[in-house]
Amino acid sequence: MFESLDEASLLVEMTAGRRAERAAVARRLMAAGRLCLVRMADVEVEDRTQWCIDHWEAVAAEVGAELGISRARASSEMHYGLELVERLPKLGAAMAAGEVDFRVIAVVVFRTGLILDPAVLAAVDAWLAAAAPGWNGFSRRRIVELVDWRVRELDPAAERVARGVDEDRHVEIGPSEGGLAQLWGAVRAPDAAVLDRRLDAVAGSVCAQDSRTKRQRRADALAALAAGVDSLACDCGSADCPAAGVPAPAPVVIHVVAEAGTVTGQSARPGYLPGFGALAAQTVRDLATRARLRPLKSAQEFTAEPQYRPSVALAAFIRARDLWCRFPGCEVAAEFCDIDHSIPWIGGGLTHPSNLHCKCRAHHLLKTFWCGDGGWAEQQHPDGSIVFTSPSGRRYTTTPGGALFFPQLATPTETLTVAHADPPPDNPGRTLMMPTRQRTRAAERAARIAWERGLNEARWAADPPPF
Repeated sequence: MFESLDEASLLVEMTAGRRAERAAVARRLMAAGRLCLVRMADVEVEDRTQWCIDHWEAVAAEVGAELGISRARASSEMHYGLELVERLPKLGAAMAAGEVDFRVIAVVVFRTGLILDPAVLAAVDAWLAAAAPGWNGFSRRRIVELVDWRVRELDPAAERVARGVDEDRHVEIGPSEGGLAQLWGAVRAPDAAVLDRRLDAVAGSVCAQDSRTKRQRRADALAALAAGVDSLACDCGSADCPAAGVPAPAPVVIHVVAEAGTVTGQSARPGYLPGFGALAAQTVRDLATRARLRPLKSAQEFTAEPQYRPSVALAAFIRARDLWCRFPGCEVAAEFCDIDHSIPWIGGGLTHPSNLHCKCRAHHLLKTFWCGDGGWAEQQHPDGSIVFTSPSGRRYTTTPGGALFFPQLATPTETLTVAHADPPPDNPGRTLMMPTRQRTRAAERAARIAWERGLNEARWAADPPPF
């Protein structure tokens, strides 16, 4: 591709590709925003605005399923789309024409989020549509300065002022490579100093003959602290080592899925640690020497169970087979999910692998309260695959996550013949079972904006210009 083009033509292609990329992103975002407007205006919302899974969440689930992304990302795209459709339409048109990068849009949407006066917002929108196409090469800091200057000029109470960074403290853990994981975050300085000294102290609890570097021992010290012990086991191998007799760690449960042959040494196939990926076969065998092993029953060994709640063995199989929430685009780990009946138990559904799967609580509530005519529907097959049908009639098929690593987990189970019971009688109090919010989403947003504007107004009243 492009072999026949000269240097100048290749540069032109790059520019055309960038404009098309911007326009495509705008098309996606604004379509999501418009869908949200249509759905929110086309429903009776009086009795659902305070539901935990409200109309916004219902639309986010549908957008996420269509795009194959999580609810959180879908909600974010809906938010940006609504801003470009409703609040900043001229800027949205500039992006749709391929003139503005999304990174500029993301900054602008946040920095103008406190403006309430329609006239001020219209003036800012017109200015942005003219100016923002020239900002694509600017740093984020420079874009913030330009937008804040204009907002401060037209509506000082709408300026986004940095609050205490203490609110941004966090610790994150994510997968890396080769059986490792990464840990990062921001904590209070005194806590960091204590942790730093503590890691040094635990890392220094071994004798001088330990083979590990200090960096490695500090990493192992973090694991020791997490396990509830304050010293490391020395690897020198000496019976006279002063670091002998390390206290036993407190029990911590993680789940690793592996084939029996890997555990016994007959196979070199890796195991799988949910959320972190593959573990080398030797690592699995090392873990097996000090872990409790729970062999899974094969798919064909299960029959329908008489009770609603699955047995321990059946629940373990379902979680290992699915690995995460089965709703399209969702990746909540199975251990944090509910086990749901595709055909509801009350409607004749059986407690059986062919009718059970994992759903996170949000998507479980969505299935329970947003089903029926015009809602979500699903059909589960004996191999564990599920076909979801959205309120728009679109279909999405998901397959068990565990089968991607261990195909035998997707071996078809028994094909069920379900004698459907009569639909349960209408229960006017059923909707009371949906968890609710203290305030509606709109009221929460209005209160947050009023709070931020109030802080700005108080600051200006205490120290009015000229400063």
